[in-house]
Amino acid sequence: MTEQTTFSESEPEVYQSVSRAAVASALLGLFGLGAFLFPILVVLSLIGFVFAALGLSAIRKFPNEIQGDSIAWVGGIVCLSTLIFAPSYHIFVYMTEVPEGYERLDFAVLMSDESTADRPPSNALDFNGKQVFIKGYIHPTSMTGSTAKKFVLVPDLGTCCFGGQPPLTHMIEVNLTGDQYARKGFRKQRLAGTLRVNNYKKPVDGLDGVFYQLRADILK
Repeated sequence: MTEQTTFSESEPEVYQSVSRAAVASALLGLFGLGAFLFPILVVLSLIGFVFAALGLSAIRKFPNEIQGDSIAWVGGIVCLSTLIFAPSYHIFVYMTEVPEGYERLDFAVLMSDESTADRPPSNALDFNGKQVFIKGYIHPTSMTGSTAKKFVLVPDLGTCCFGGQPPLTHMIEVNLTGDQYARKGFRKQRLAGTLRVNNYKKPVDGLDGVFYQLRADILK
């Protein structure tokens, strides 16, 4: 009697790659959390949510070739949460940040037009002596130490981070009252106080000078 030997053929292993879109959604979701500090970063969460949807679609279409659905779900949930809550947070802050008795003032009102002399425009003169609330960043050369009661406020991070001489109407010399001290850094400062608009250029250490001065009662 001849014995028949049966060889069982094992099924070939199928290699599964992790969805790049899923990984991208998770990374963008992580970086997109910065939208709670810098609203513009909410764009990362929007792109991350699109990548999560693309990743899940590809995984469902090719389940034996692509994996990473859990990564895509996490990325998508984080991105969607940021898209909902970050704008809501900034709207809430905007609606509640101005102290009672102060008027919101935007740096754009203080800036001179590029086609005119770098002097306070007529709209800025209207705020002379008024109690205002304004936001901006500390110019790096206006503070010698890590904390100070006097510094120069500028409107954007570009001027703040790279230093240099900003236009005169892009700067406010701030003097903090009481026991308040500002810390050097890239955090946006929220200040409330009395604005003074000078007709002359006031010298400032390390800079050409300023037309605007703020006696700040509140620092947030």
